[in-house]
Amino acid sequence: MGCKQVIIYPAIDLKDGQVVRLLQGNMEEATVFGHDPVKVAADFLKQGTKYLHLVDLNGAVEGKPVNDQAIRNILTQVPLEIQIGGGIRTLERIEELLELGVSRVILGTVAVRKPELVAEAVRRYGERIIVGIDAREGMVAVQGWSEKTNIKAEELGLAMKEVGVSRIIFTDIARDGMMAGPNIKSTVQMAQATGLKVIASGGISCLEDLIRLKAEADRGLGIEGVIVGKALYSGAFTLGQALEAMNN
Repeated sequence: MGCKQVIIYPAIDLKDGQVVRLLQGNMEEATVFGHDPVKVAADFLKQGTKYLHLVDLNGAVEGKPVNDQAIRNILTQVPLEIQIGGGIRTLERIEELLELGVSRVILGTVAVRKPELVAEAVRRYGERIIVGIDAREGMVAVQGWSEKTNIKAEELGLAMKEVGVSRIIFTDIARDGMMAGPNIKSTVQMAQATGLKVIASGGISCLEDLIRLKAEADRGLGIEGVIVGKALYSGAFTLGQALEAMNN
């Protein structure tokens, strides 16, 4: 099918203004990797990325913005294309973030609780709206992953496609932060079942994981990007090495 570009999104997860990584989304299992989110973002830029995946973890759990100062600092000081998620539950908040200069807004919990809000957001902002589908054992979890639903991940993907969403971030929660490798099988199934563009998330542990995802994208499946967090912070590989692996 020929080579497809797969975008690497280095991740900054914000908790109480600091850069952290969680294990399987557990807020009590936070490891602090940096006290200055701007410095971390600037370092990613220096290593060659154009993109950043930003999450307000407190916001995701509390359902309202918490880390706005850190978010604004990154947006004003580091020229990256930023997609952001975590606690975004209203059209006003979506508009505020887009006006601040965010490239794309990620909706998670509201995709389950208020699909009509997602539909309206897509109508207004098109591809600048993406949906995060986070699954535990194939079932969707919401509210910062603290609540499991009885909705199958693929069902939610199809429902979002119905309202005009074209791109999702798919996370296997069991793999997130565990450095155990991504759930490539589930990610591929999601892409095939829905026909959506999929950004893979959770569990990237080595360059080989990225190369395997790239191979699936090259087969013509809709895997468009991959989010990398803990592997970068723990030194498994550098962002520069990841970018090189994806471009070869």
